[in-house]
Amino acid sequence: MALVSLPANHQPCDPLSLPNTRVLRDLANTSSVSVGTRGLAAPPTDATHGDSSSKDAKDREQALIDGFLVLNEGGNASANTSLPLMSKLEALFDHPLYNLPRPPIPEEDWLLRVKAKVESPEKSSQLWVGDTEEDLDAVPWTSDSHTHPPWLRLHLGISRWQLYAHRDANVEPLMEELATQPIVSTVQKSGGTQLKLVMSFSDYGQALFKPMKQDRDQETDYNLYYFSDFERHNAEIAAFHLDRILGYRRVPPVVGRLVNVVTEIKDITTDRKLARTFFNSPVGNVCFYGQCSYYCSTEHAVCGRPAHLEASLALMLPDPALASRRAWRSPWRRSYSRSKKAKWESDPDYCSGVKTTPPYNKGSRLVDFMDLVVLDFLMGNMDRHHYETFEKFGNDTFLLHLDNGRGFGRHSKDEPSILVPLEQCCRIRRSTWLRLRLLSQPPHRLSDVMRASLSQDPLHQVAPLLSEPHLAALDRRLRTVLDAVSRCQERRSKDVGVDDVIYDDMATPAG
Repeated sequence: MALVSLPANHQPCDPLSLPNTRVLRDLANTSSVSVGTRGLAAPPTDATHGDSSSKDAKDREQALIDGFLVLNEGGNASANTSLPLMSKLEALFDHPLYNLPRPPIPEEDWLLRVKAKVESPEKSSQLWVGDTEEDLDAVPWTSDSHTHPPWLRLHLGISRWQLYAHRDANVEPLMEELATQPIVSTVQKSGGTQLKLVMSFSDYGQALFKPMKQDRDQETDYNLYYFSDFERHNAEIAAFHLDRILGYRRVPPVVGRLVNVVTEIKDITTDRKLARTFFNSPVGNVCFYGQCSYYCSTEHAVCGRPAHLEASLALMLPDPALASRRAWRSPWRRSYSRSKKAKWESDPDYCSGVKTTPPYNKGSRLVDFMDLVVLDFLMGNMDRHHYETFEKFGNDTFLLHLDNGRGFGRHSKDEPSILVPLEQCCRIRRSTWLRLRLLSQPPHRLSDVMRASLSQDPLHQVAPLLSEPHLAALDRRLRTVLDAVSRCQERRSKDVGVDDVIYDDMATPAG
């Protein structure tokens, strides 16, 4: 079996298939709900197709949110507020806004496909090599997906618009594997300012390891600049759950794990530079610090208790040799200086220039970025200097929401500058806006569904991944986002006489 990356013949100006608006009206008006679970339709490629300000559209929006609650709670939309937390999470994922039908995915919109026939192993596009062959499983994989490990099934499920599908049956087995599969190899990951490791499993899957560096309840010092903050393992875990709850599905699956730093790192690493940094602390804990740009020294060592260390393990994306990625500099990148400000911080009309600059001048890239802005604001993440996309899909694809370790640093203070792109551009996709409104209502309150989702992580047995003040901050920040959109709508209606804030990714051309 070989993995191949097929060429994408889709051009930026090609029209994309969208679900008929009749389906959305049916969701609001029917007496029973029965929809598919394939996720959102591909967004329209021309921003002019995405404007919708009619009264019918607004009525449909409220019906999608309120009407479904009435239908499912026997006429009492508030009844759901007393449901157990896990039931609230299930009810959220059963909501029509999370189950909008979409057309079949074209062959060229899959990131990877299985090559049915390979003449010889030497001609395979994927070469599996292990440092310790005796610890690696034999590879019985065929073109039949049932023979594939969970990580490979998820890789093969990546498409133009999402990393994994809503209700993807591969996610739960993959999370179980990341949390329990024996680790057979550990090496440092090059690059970055802080310690990261790549851990390999016996079925050839790999995960990115980020260690616990501070207590979960510890807030970031107000005197620290954003670029001096530590990365938090629980922030990486929480970002995955929040991304999924928002309906994005753009963060690779992440799970918490208690790692033995001796048997699962020190004893099995082939990385000599990493091995040389291990030492025992004065109280007998096993510590190490690795090599990186800034926080890799004895003063910043991570230590087990005495040998066990909490960490986040995130699924590694397909090897760049199979699926290359492009890094894009954020238009709203911070200066990373103690004395200088970026241009966007002093120019209120900054977005006008961004809107005329490729790739933000057409398609869904601008609202894709606004999705990321919302995620970062909810987490309090100020460290979004770049983002990535899969090169195969060109400019018409989703953004990968990677490197979220500097989120959830403070719960007592919100950072309004993170929301500046949304306030300057006054643009947000309708599906995102509707889900945010849904999550602001008591039956599906964001803090409640996040609490329920995070309780499924193995490290929840040690302590909650997010403290109650962090969960309360999510609700507060969500209201701030919705207020910002409302102000944009009022301002646009007053200035130009039309509300063009909402990018309608849920509509289809007439006929």
